[in-house]
Amino acid sequence: MVRTLALVLTTAASLALAPALPAAAHGDPGRAAADRALTYRATARYQQHDNAVRDGYVPDKYCVTDRATGSGSLGYPHFNHAYDNSLDPAKPAALYYEDDGQGGKRLVGVQWLVYDRDQKLETDDDRPSLFGVPFKGPRPGNFRGQPIHYALHLWLWKKNPRGLFETYNPAVTCLPGTTRPPAA
Repeated sequence: MVRTLALVLTTAASLALAPALPAAAHGDPGRAAADRALTYRATARYQQHDNAVRDGYVPDKYCVTDRATGSGSLGYPHFNHAYDNSLDPAKPAALYYEDDGQGGKRLVGVQWLVYDRDQKLETDDDRPSLFGVPFKGPRPGNFRGQPIHYALHLWLWKKNPRGLFETYNPAVTCLPGTTRPPAA
């Protein structure tokens, strides 16, 4: 616990000194950095996997990879659908874990998920943003019953060489045999 708190405080301090968001970002960079620090503080407890499960984040048994390119993963998603449509930096709808090499899970990233208002892939006039960054989408649901939605990923616990808000992270790996089998 002390180690986690020290990591959070160190990270929050470094975020305050971090360079501004990419030029494509909108909004107030100071507010974006403060909101990212809030996300670090709110999710630090989820470094302990049991805390995430206790707080309603339901683990998926499969690790998610980028099937289109094969060059990155999300890790093992844990969703708390009570936070679907949340734009609160402290309440992401999903946490992403990877294997820690010792039979446990290590938190690597988070995601916010907001449903598209008109459920049409052709329109995006309701695109949300957080941290001064517009969400990606609209996208079709990833599973039966999931609405068309927007998503924003944040790699706050494991550096993504492609960028802080990119969907897939090539530094995240899935154990062999743990990815979802292709649909029949």
